[in-house]
Amino acid sequence: MTVRPEVGGTPRACDARLARVFAFLGKRWNGMLLGTLAGGPAGFAELSRALPGISESVLSDRLGELARVGLVSRTVREGPPLGVSYQLTERGAALAPALDALARWAEQNLPAEPGLGAGC
Repeated sequence: MTVRPEVGGTPRACDARLARVFAFLGKRWNGMLLGTLAGGPAGFAELSRALPGISESVLSDRLGELARVGLVSRTVREGPPLGVSYQLTERGAALAPALDALARWAEQNLPAEPGLGAGC
């Protein structure tokens, strides 16, 4: 990322790449799901328990969205009982270091306040 200071009246510009990533990861639960799946594959119920406050319909929607953009894969396990497992794809796993860096930054720089970190 290149940040160009305003020099000689040239206005600063928003970084469109950051706008895209924060619009996507900033969507409630997307970043948290990716961070949770960075710990390895998980089933629907396990993800639901790991993210208190997420409804089953929202969880299903978010997992579908993450799969559509190629960050998460869905694997059906033959039964009985039939099961579904979700895991990060190679593209999704590539986000893990960035998510870990953000988590470390938050630990060092954001106060633990009610409302910040809701959902855990």
